[in-house]
Order: sequence, then structure tokens, then C-alpha cells
Amino acid sequence: MTEDDALVAALREDWRAANLTEPERAMLGYADKLTRSPAGTGSADLDGLRAVGFDDTAILQITLIASFFNYVNRAADGLGVGRGGAEPAG
Repeated sequence: MTEDDALVAALREDWRAANLTEPERAMLGYADKLTRSPAGTGSADLDGLRAVGFDDTAILQITLIASFFNYVNRAADGLGVGRGGAEPAG
């Protein structure tokens, strides 16, 4: 959570160019990889997170949060939410 509008704008534009700490950059890199190529993630990615200070609980939380957002976005896309798609019957 932040009230830094400039940071939010930079993250939306390209998180790689935003002014982030090393742990924040590692976390977002992992979340990005988990989103784009989940089968390509592995122990080296987890070791990278540990190297910048994340413990196993934090890594689990990062993984679950990224996975949840991916799930919700895919479900919404599949249902046409926000695109004026078909509404579920009911």
C-alpha cells in the first residue's frame, strides 16, 4: 500500500524501471515469471527470493497472492467481465 502516486504510475508503466528496493524488484520479478511462465519457475527463483531476505512464509504469501490474482483475472476474462461479454444465466 502506498500513497506515492508517482510510484504507482511508474509501476503501471513498467515496474522494471520503477524506483524499487532489491527485495521489491525480486518479488515482482518472481510474480511476473509465475504469471507468464509458471512451469519455468523453480528452486533458483525461490533461492533468489531468500537471498534478498524473504523467508519461506513470505515466499508462500507472494506465491499465493500472485496465483490468486492470476486466477481471478483469468476467470473474469473467461466470463467477459469488463468487456461487455455475456452475463452468466441465473
